[in-house]
Amino acid sequence: MNHRKASETPGARNGGRPSGAETPAPTLSTDVRVWKVNKVRSKKAPYQLRWTVAGKVKASSFTTVALAESRRSELWQAMRKGEAFDVDTGLPDSELRAAAAKENTRPDPSWWDFCREYMAARWRTTAAKTREGIADSLATVAIAMMGDGAKAPRPEEVRLAVRWAVVPAHKGEEPPPDLVAVCTWLSNRSLPLSALTDPRILRDVQYRLSFKLDGTPAAGETYKRRRRGFNTAMEHAIEMGWVDTNPLAGVKRSGAKGDDVVDPRVLVNQEQGAQLLTAVSYVGSVHRNRGRRLVAFFACQLYAAMRPAEAVGLREQDCYLPESGWRTLTLRETRPVSGKKWTDSGKRHDKRGLKAREANTDRPVPIPPLLVAILRAHIKEFGKAKDGRIFQNERGDVLGTSSYWRVWQEARPIALPPDKASSPLGQRPYDLRHTCITNWLNAGVPVAEVARRAGNSPEVIHRRYEGCIDGHEELNNRKIEKAMGW
Repeated sequence: MNHRKASETPGARNGGRPSGAETPAPTLSTDVRVWKVNKVRSKKAPYQLRWTVAGKVKASSFTTVALAESRRSELWQAMRKGEAFDVDTGLPDSELRAAAAKENTRPDPSWWDFCREYMAARWRTTAAKTREGIADSLATVAIAMMGDGAKAPRPEEVRLAVRWAVVPAHKGEEPPPDLVAVCTWLSNRSLPLSALTDPRILRDVQYRLSFKLDGTPAAGETYKRRRRGFNTAMEHAIEMGWVDTNPLAGVKRSGAKGDDVVDPRVLVNQEQGAQLLTAVSYVGSVHRNRGRRLVAFFACQLYAAMRPAEAVGLREQDCYLPESGWRTLTLRETRPVSGKKWTDSGKRHDKRGLKAREANTDRPVPIPPLLVAILRAHIKEFGKAKDGRIFQNERGDVLGTSSYWRVWQEARPIALPPDKASSPLGQRPYDLRHTCITNWLNAGVPVAEVARRAGNSPEVIHRRYEGCIDGHEELNNRKIEKAMGW
């Protein structure tokens, strides 16, 4: 016989409802004793389990000894955790709460239905880029939650189907022809949220968040974004009463590394940066000026550490550009690129405030005379768009990612020798921003000021650029020598 004694405690469930309320709280006690399974005279249920709660005897009968021992183990585990039992029903408090939750909430939804409801709840209050990120997280987990059966869709198809289905505007519409069968499968066979308590399913969810479809590890930032999306979805599920806790809470990415640290190999030196800007000016025909109209765009990243989306949204009224000396760009908005289905306007570019800042705040960035001259020349030659933006495509529309990306890829082989062009050096336009931030740090600008100019936190600057700062080891060695009197 197993037993555990403690004082009997009046229950505090149901929010501590006082006596006399419509549904009185149960009386709970940790004075629990559980006996071994006994065989009784019964053809239907010959195995009996008996236990007492605060002296009251409870009993359950089972058809097999295995079922009886399993139930005995459940009660014993609850006792070992110090869980109180209900004196009237004899059930552990956790089972009472689970039963109450089942009565007071809707049935456990499938992952397919949950994704659609959750996205509808988040849609109005999130930016287009965030919507797309959440959809990617939900679609990634959907592969692990798709269920089994013949003619199961491929992971690529599952992702496409979920990303289409979670857009609220698509509710009630027929899926595209190539996604009809996939959507039908997922709507009928997706696992319920409760499946996330299955260790096998949970391991697959963690794998899907951590790896790409081709089996290679996802980038650190990709994993963090997906995990963030999953975590916020679980917060909603907890709020709705469908799960008690986030099933991935405390689970870390296997072999996770800080791979958001900037690779020093991508950084260009002063001469290479100038050569790349010159090469950009040669891209495209003379009449279309495809490359020349982007020289100043890339220069803003190389000399002012602007994000591409910040440069796309830069307006003439944000620029203070007298002819000589250091001047200022006051950044106020960004134009991140998202698919048309994610934006409220139906256009590819969303109009947002600065990243990680309150709405309607700005960020003044001092710029050197070289960038001042480049911007003045650009505005003089290409003017501005109707809304004041100084960077636009040939038609006067918002500058697209694909437009400046293609120009950059064509310029690198012009500016760099073959061995450098095939290396990570300046592989992405964003590497120019990394170069600028690194140059500021190497010049001795305080980290807090670098963070302010770049629109990051000091913690991010420390973490991401620690391996890119040159010459500080020798300087620190001299400081140590001086302190030691050597």
